[in-house]
Amino acid sequence: MKSLIGATLLAVAAQSAFAVDRGTPREARTLFDQAVKYIEANGPERAFAAFNDRKGRFVRKDLYVFVIDDKGVYQASGAAPEALVGLTVLNTTDAAGNPLFREMIDSTRVTPEATVRYMWLNRVTNKVEPKVSYVRKVGTYVVGVGYSAPRASADDARAMLGRAVALAKADGPVKAAAAFNDRRGAFVKDDLYVFMVNLDSGKFEAMGMNPALSDTDARGLADAEGHKIIAEMIEKLKTADEATVDYVWRNPVTNRVEKKRSYVRREGGSMIGVGHYTE
Repeated sequence: MKSLIGATLLAVAAQSAFAVDRGTPREARTLFDQAVKYIEANGPERAFAAFNDRKGRFVRKDLYVFVIDDKGVYQASGAAPEALVGLTVLNTTDAAGNPLFREMIDSTRVTPEATVRYMWLNRVTNKVEPKVSYVRKVGTYVVGVGYSAPRASADDARAMLGRAVALAKADGPVKAAAAFNDRRGAFVKDDLYVFMVNLDSGKFEAMGMNPALSDTDARGLADAEGHKIIAEMIEKLKTADEATVDYVWRNPVTNRVEKKRSYVRREGGSMIGVGHYTE
């Protein structure tokens, strides 16, 4: 039954027009904020009608608003309201096997607003891609808007590293570390993030994927194959100002262990790095 529901969701999504452009994270956030304000101001019934209007103000490019209740039943979806509204998706999993709808409900029970990452069919490309959804609990409902998050490239990773090094050089390691650890800041974007390690202590100064790792040992950190990747990076920087290291690591967007390549540079007493997934 679970796979049947998942197939139904993918099939109806694929029926949408392919000529529209991709929505950006900023555009998704704007639509999300507008949807939350609308349902809070107008109530569920009127909001559901507006969200389900595929020619209305809440469907833009490949972006749309969806709503599920606390039992995992679709109440609104700008993607395909005729097929989805009333469908129970609580135990439906994404293309990587993650229970995304249950995660949305559970996450918003802990904190009113959350960000959920999963694998889903892009209505424009007709391909399964990483997706990120902003979700918020409003009464007994979870309101969400998601955007497709294509994989970052080597150029994207190098560009972010350049910006990170420039910031550390201009503002110093303490201010830079705070910026790198800001999960909503400029240095965490989809599957890209910055990490920084103190070369003397071997401890993380920043880790955008998981800021809680700051001030913990980095030298002993091993990848999924047991390679001590930070130690290798530090060793390479003993004889060079920058280096490249390949390893396997969990992708925060797909939630799968994948091949990764990180570019690292020495800046003062710190090592700053950014990596991209190569699979």
